[in-house]
Amino acid sequence: MSLGHIVLLSGRSIRLTELRMSSTYGGMLEGYPCKRINDLKVSWLQQQVERAFSSTPVHLVPPSREYPDETAGAFGPVEVLPSVACVGVFNSAALDPSMDGSTLVVAWFQPAPEVPAGEDAGLALRSIDWEELARDYEL
Repeated sequence: MSLGHIVLLSGRSIRLTELRMSSTYGGMLEGYPCKRINDLKVSWLQQQVERAFSSTPVHLVPPSREYPDETAGAFGPVEVLPSVACVGVFNSAALDPSMDGSTLVVAWFQPAPEVPAGEDAGLALRSIDWEELARDYEL
């Protein structure tokens, strides 16, 4: 059973079979979101995903960053990532017809805790170059 279905801009149909979500700034006790903190959060997410899915290709969709406050504090200007960090396992038809399917683990950030599906999936997610990033598998 898939949790969601997305048609990429390339026309390829992919299925979301596993989804993990967490608060981008959950556990942040002091300070404020800034470039340094956000770079660490993005890097940490990618490292965690690569460790958890070491036998599957992983792709990090670069997150959007907003600058709601022009004044700079001690750590520079406020910089905000979307509020939900996501990790999804996606599957699709095989790239090589002799294989059973293709898979890719994707990490991304989105504004709300919603399952990405159809046209509601963000443009960055729908822009994934599946043919370049995914890997075929046999059952």
